[in-house]
Amino acid sequence: MEKAEGPRALVTAATGKFFSNGLDLDWLSAHGDRYEDYFVSVHALFARVLSLPVITVAALQGHAFAAGAMLSLAHDFRVMRADRGFWCLPEVDINIPFTRGMSALIQSRLVPQTAHEAMVTGRRYGGTDAETAGIVDHAVTEDAVRSTAMDIARVQLSKAGDTLGTIKARMYPIALTTLRDITDPLD
Repeated sequence: MEKAEGPRALVTAATGKFFSNGLDLDWLSAHGDRYEDYFVSVHALFARVLSLPVITVAALQGHAFAAGAMLSLAHDFRVMRADRGFWCLPEVDINIPFTRGMSALIQSRLVPQTAHEAMVTGRRYGGTDAETAGIVDHAVTEDAVRSTAMDIARVQLSKAGDTLGTIKARMYPIALTTLRDITDPLD
């Protein structure tokens, strides 16, 4: 996508009850020796989406929890179903601290009060509450989630390119540097 020419954008969508429940904790429990590589790859995904030189839109038709919620934050825009589904950072409730990279991503994309509440309380935000808190840009009906995300992307197609990539890199230097720091991703 970074090398493609011409107008382009990225809409990330899913089907069913979940946009993403985040990391596969069962797999991580069974493969403790691979934690570091796993987190390096997750951080790399967040950094790549955050810095893509195209407009990115997450279409949240269902629950976005933990790393799934963080992935949505890496997008430029988020559209969430208003009537069902939750956006939540439950790490405080499941006793898994945020990595430095995850903390930097969250704090770079949310206003301080919302980042604080979401990170320290594990609050579940419904679509309308998530829109009010600035977590998502639009809370819409179920049948409008994907079409609204596509409309946002369509309007911004011409923005793709090196200039947009540079703007994003300069907007989020701390988050990108921290996410790309592979020396100790679990620190």
